Amino acid sequence: QVRLVESGGGLVQAGGSLRLSCVVSGYTFDQAYMGWFRQAPGAEREFLASISASGTNTYYLDSLKDRFTISRDNAENTVYLQMNSLEPEDTAVYYCALRKTTSGNVAVLESRYDSWGQGTQVAVSS
Repeated sequence: QVRLVESGGGLVQAGGSLRLSCVVSGYTFDQAYMGWFRQAPGAEREFLASISASGTNTYYLDSLKDRFTISRDNAENTVYLQMNSLEPEDTAVYYCALRKTTSGNVAVLESRYDSWGQGTQVAVSS
């Protein structure tokens, strides 16, 4: 059974930083394409960033690529999302997602992912 557990969320002031982590178990992590999404209150879940199984290829929502960085440590079965210069509009529940493929083809649709974490709350105060 594939399990994804996010952590690192919390309350931060505008301009601050957070690093989210997502630990994967039950699947060969270095064969998984990983993504980060978020869902703000009353909004649809949106794609933020993704990274290929080897970590070679990354892709970002264009509006976020200057502030957010996705990375992974395959030895630790963990994917990260470093978030800098946070804004109140970044307040949301953040989810990591796993796609069972070694393909580096970009996946931004929720339907392309096979497993999801439970989410971690990020709140940014003004």
